[in-house]
Amino acid sequence: MLSFTRRNYNIDQTESRNRRTKKVMLQIALTLAIFILAVIPMGRYMYHIAANKKTFADPLFDRVDNGIYKICRIDRKGMNWKTYALSLLMTNAVMILVGYLVLRLQHSLFLNPNGIEGMEPTLSFNTIISFMTNTNLQHYSGESGLSYLSQMLVIIFMMFTSAASGYAGCMAFCRGLAGRKKDLGNFYEDMVRITTRILIPWSLIFGLVLIWQGCPETFGANITVETIQGKLQDFAVGPVAALEIIKHLGTNGGGFLGANSATPFENPTIITNMIELISMMILPGACVLTFGKMCQDRKKEETAAAVKVKEPLFGRQGRTIFAAMSIIFLVGLTTCFLSEKAGNPVLEASGISQDMGSMEGKEVRFGADQSALFTTVTTSFTTGTVNNMHDTLTPLGGMVPLLHMMLNCVFGGKGVGLMNMLMYAILAVFICGLMVGRTPEYLGKKIEGREMKLVALVLIIHPLLILGFSALAVSIQPGLDGITNDGFHGLSQVLYEYSSASANNGSGFEGLSDNTYFWNITTGLAMFFGRYIAIIAQLAVAGSLMAKKRVKASAGTMRTDNVIFAVLLVFIVYIFAALTFFPALALGPIAEHLTLWFS
Repeated sequence: MLSFTRRNYNIDQTESRNRRTKKVMLQIALTLAIFILAVIPMGRYMYHIAANKKTFADPLFDRVDNGIYKICRIDRKGMNWKTYALSLLMTNAVMILVGYLVLRLQHSLFLNPNGIEGMEPTLSFNTIISFMTNTNLQHYSGESGLSYLSQMLVIIFMMFTSAASGYAGCMAFCRGLAGRKKDLGNFYEDMVRITTRILIPWSLIFGLVLIWQGCPETFGANITVETIQGKLQDFAVGPVAALEIIKHLGTNGGGFLGANSATPFENPTIITNMIELISMMILPGACVLTFGKMCQDRKKEETAAAVKVKEPLFGRQGRTIFAAMSIIFLVGLTTCFLSEKAGNPVLEASGISQDMGSMEGKEVRFGADQSALFTTVTTSFTTGTVNNMHDTLTPLGGMVPLLHMMLNCVFGGKGVGLMNMLMYAILAVFICGLMVGRTPEYLGKKIEGREMKLVALVLIIHPLLILGFSALAVSIQPGLDGITNDGFHGLSQVLYEYSSASANNGSGFEGLSDNTYFWNITTGLAMFFGRYIAIIAQLAVAGSLMAKKRVKASAGTMRTDNVIFAVLLVFIVYIFAALTFFPALALGPIAEHLTLWFS
């Protein structure tokens, strides 16, 4: 009888587990389906903004934009790539200077009801570089390190402007590759239009939804309450919802609170969790569609007959890039999901049930499933926000966000993923051209030595920053002092920190003691060079290709708009990652996984 009861119990448990798995898979599939449905109209809207075409909102926003142009005396004439890049750099430099002064002097400024002291110099340097480069790596705790003025005037302001700068650079890059104009556009006009027509209105709409769901939005001081045990506890509040939405929509990632979107104040419900997921995915995905539409329009202008050809919704070039990104994303999501569901074998051997997967460092309201999805999304779309502690992920689960930041081309944030993936696309056609003995072409333009040198610079600077600074950190005492874990996991912490900084992601394993002179300065340098060297070189590639004459396609021209090229692009990305990062990954998460499961 006892055996029969135990058997029935095991059957019930298995059925319950299967039902829970199906429910989870449905939730994840629903989130990804909403993303696909939302990215199509957003991509078309962004295309109309980037191409300066009419939109339904022009009667309102034209007045706003024209007022800004007049007040700021903005000359809206087109720029070449050098002028565009210089305008971006100088604008960012001014904001860095002003923001640094606010952080240093916040103790003597207004809107500081909690009496927060000014930041010390290296932390101020790290923070201002972090938010201006759209990284939002935080070596401080938001509720105790910043006044409300700093949160709004530095953090929230730069979440808008850094995102707008990145998307402006991406739109200019797409114009150069599509080759429909003689210039890359005007940086100031792009920045204004992206801010007023995309970032501000959508932040207002979804910010109100977050407030409705329970995110605080107040200028009041922290709230002190008496718990049921009779003890006093402080609750940090402030303009949380305003920061929370642009944090995700602008793929920023820095939290108002130290625990980021794992806290109920920043991410109260499953509804807010889904809103945050979609909002950080929608604009990077829409950039790919925008690029496809630009290439599609250029093709129609070249050949009148092409107007009669029914093009796919994304445009053929955009569809290929989107497919390659999606394959890498789904491979990573599947790996992270299965690894977190498998749990920890040490706990399993101790008789501790892990039916819900590895729950260490995760919120019960999200579980291992939504945590795996959030982890993969935030590092694929280079946002950096977290709803769980990445330091407590299983080794392979933690390797996925680490690898995706190392690749830095899986959708990415603020258009960076698209720009980097197009660098891989140029590399792919160059390699294939060498194999068949032809001058490689991409989008009807010949790829020659100058372009390949710039592409090589973009692709090499990222691993150089990650591996170079990681080697420095494990070689000298100031770096070693920040590592809180021995062995393989300690190396993973270091690799993750510099991958996050160089990829302008901002998430962290959070096991490091990183608020020191060494870590503040080195990660600040990684963020700065990882952002600006790449974007300048990419604009130079766009300017170079734009100036070239278009060549007609022939029988020997390699097609870059089909399934074969999408698969080839995926292989090129993975091969490049294996050649540059596999030795480091083998000494970190892979070795930790093998030790955990087979020792």
